[in-house]
Amino acid sequence: MTIRQAPIKQAMVLAAGLGTRMRPVTDTMPKPLVRIDGKPMIDYALDALRDAGVERAVVNVHHFADQMEDHLKSYDGLEILISDERGGLMNNGGGIVKGLKLLDREPIFVMNADLFWIGEKPGMPTNLERLAGFFDPDRMDMAMLCVRIEDTTGHNGVRDFSMAPDARLTRYRDDPSNPVVYAGAFAMKPSFLDDAPTEAFNINIYFDKAIAHGRLYGMMLEGHWLTVGTPEAIGEAEDTIRRFRASV
Repeated sequence: MTIRQAPIKQAMVLAAGLGTRMRPVTDTMPKPLVRIDGKPMIDYALDALRDAGVERAVVNVHHFADQMEDHLKSYDGLEILISDERGGLMNNGGGIVKGLKLLDREPIFVMNADLFWIGEKPGMPTNLERLAGFFDPDRMDMAMLCVRIEDTTGHNGVRDFSMAPDARLTRYRDDPSNPVVYAGAFAMKPSFLDDAPTEAFNINIYFDKAIAHGRLYGMMLEGHWLTVGTPEAIGEAEDTIRRFRASV
């Protein structure tokens, strides 16, 4: 695959959720700061963006926002801007729209702060570099990183989409032929959300809009994907990371 000459330089990281399933851990801290194998979850996302050539990232904050801001000030390698949702959560769609006001009109990555992957091959393009090269705004509204269910840890087993041979995505419920899981990262042009609501809404509305126009595409993740939704899942994720480290 040819990587685009101008990599995606900006990103939005969704980090404002309450992390209710992670209680009691999140009774005293935001979920993105929960450490997995000694590293806050959000740093896996920020490191992936940095390694892909991103220079500026907006991070939205709400739950224990002061802790989030203190941590982000100390992160080295990216210019980080804060989208403050202390006044009220905007859901993922509204959070993206609010965060976009701090970025320019060039393509962006959008990532969840509590989903990450391991096992990329050293010396090869990273998953996000590959996603940037795959994204073609002439044909696509969004290019989504996807993963096979067997390459996940901590997932609830739900299949999100089905991928056609040409990499177009449809909802799994409408076509269960080739199931994939959304891996928590996508590329898009900000203009795709120009008609979005200004209040809280779910970004799934725009996934479906892209599907309706045949413009939602997926690219398969290389490596192993982890989601840590409960305190019990922390140990499972750390075991997986240790197994991958031992196999290298």
